[in-house]
Amino acid sequence: MLTKKEQRLRRARQTRIRIATQGVARLTVNRTNLHIYATVISGDGATVLASASTAEAGVRKELGGSGKGGNAAAAQAIGKLIAEKAKAAGVEKVAFDRSGFAYHGRVKALADAAREAGLQF
Repeated sequence: MLTKKEQRLRRARQTRIRIATQGVARLTVNRTNLHIYATVISGDGATVLASASTAEAGVRKELGGSGKGGNAAAAQAIGKLIAEKAKAAGVEKVAFDRSGFAYHGRVKALADAAREAGLQF
């Protein structure tokens, strides 16, 4: 019997194998109860090109204090921020890696915000 975390990591592994064959940069998302993290990783998987999270001091100030990083509004802010940082790093097109999380709620909010800010996936 697999634990909940092992099941998620198993789903994530399948996605990453599929993305690796495409050879494009990937936008990975990780969420915890308190925060959400987004990272753009190069096509070869060797370099982090851009990252954003609700744990960053500037973002926390913008969201209004502590403990507000675990909601859809915070995820939208991070989606917009990661798109801006990725474009600044010269990345327009990415593959979305949801890390085994359901495409729902905060993960979906982040993806939609990144798309609106001009990132293609």
